[in-house]
Amino acid sequence: MKLRSIFVELIKALGNAVWFLVLLFPLMVMKVNVTGGKALIQFRWNLVPVIAIGAFVLSFFWKRALHWNEHRADKNIQETLSYKIQSKVQGYLENKAIKFGTLLVLGGFVGLYPFLFGMYHTNVMITAFIYVILALGLNIVVGLGGLLNLGYAAFFAVGAYTYGFLWKYIGPFFVSAGIDTGWLFWIALPSAGLIATVFGILLSLPVLRLRGDYLAIITLAFGEIVRMVLQNSGQITGGATGISLIPRPWFFGMKLSPREAAVYIYYIVVVLVFFTIFVVRRIEDSRVGRALEAMREDEIACQAMGIDLVRNKLITFALGAFFAGIAGVVLAAQTTYINPDSFTLWESIMILMAIVIGGTGSIPGAIGGAMLLKLLPEYFRPLAQYRMLIYGVAMILVIIFKSDGLLPRHRKQYTFAGKPDNKASLGAGK
Repeated sequence: MKLRSIFVELIKALGNAVWFLVLLFPLMVMKVNVTGGKALIQFRWNLVPVIAIGAFVLSFFWKRALHWNEHRADKNIQETLSYKIQSKVQGYLENKAIKFGTLLVLGGFVGLYPFLFGMYHTNVMITAFIYVILALGLNIVVGLGGLLNLGYAAFFAVGAYTYGFLWKYIGPFFVSAGIDTGWLFWIALPSAGLIATVFGILLSLPVLRLRGDYLAIITLAFGEIVRMVLQNSGQITGGATGISLIPRPWFFGMKLSPREAAVYIYYIVVVLVFFTIFVVRRIEDSRVGRALEAMREDEIACQAMGIDLVRNKLITFALGAFFAGIAGVVLAAQTTYINPDSFTLWESIMILMAIVIGGTGSIPGAIGGAMLLKLLPEYFRPLAQYRMLIYGVAMILVIIFKSDGLLPRHRKQYTFAGKPDNKASLGAGK
């Protein structure tokens, strides 16, 4: 019976290859060359077997993968490779010496990274860490609260433009008074977080009764409204030209060279990443975090249990916006230039993709997804024109075969004795 099913799948794969060849024949086999005002059609017959064989192989293995994925849930979780790997890793990490040594090596590598690699790699890592902060912030909204926000880049823009406005309108007073303009960064960092929080609360007010697609559309509109306001308010924001020459932070009154400033910003963003992880981790196990998870699972049941949905949604949007605001300040300090094109819908989608690929609601997943989506395109620049295609394929594969993400969140399951059951935690969902 199994051989018969494989034979049927081979026949279907052959049919798909023929159909795929017919569809792609005009695009890949026929090439039009215009010479001397005349159009000549060139047939590249050597591509025909490549297309046919590729379509046949991909179609067959795709069907087999879907069949494996359908029957994967029938297996005992303790028999799966994923469970065995996670149990091994968790067993090693329970050893305090191994855990401390791993953290020490990782911390040493992160601390020495600017000295081990050049300025280019340091700037790339700064950008990756900025997106880690953004992913962790959006993870509060999407992962914990279950609120789909497609306008998250708007809060990112609010943070960056807060620093830009301080430089544009208050910076000249600092220069005329002989005050170190590098202090503007430290003024902008908390100010941008608070202002972005206010914008997050303002956004949450009209969407308190919305959910699902309607919430996504409203947040998308909010992000585009903020971007268009920044682009069309030229006298205040600089319009499409943006704001340039934004100062980098100084080190206790000492102006730094570009390389030294990059190293300094690197350590600042590393501290902010650890601060964000600490706050998000504390939120997860707090009463607010559990209320957010209950709201994500079922708003009606959550409200019936006496949880204030209005208050929780306000908290969710406010916290997510705060971290986007401080990330925007770091971006403005790193690039010294901002304009509305840096905060498009694509940025919001990128951050959301990092969470989905890494694992919704998971701190390691948000970190891994952000690092993956920012570092791979940078170090594989020859494939830059295929970035959208690669992202789309990756999203499809993750959603179908690893719907909980590459590094999913596993909550601890407690026994009656109050001790965590690690085996149960590996089998737990998000």
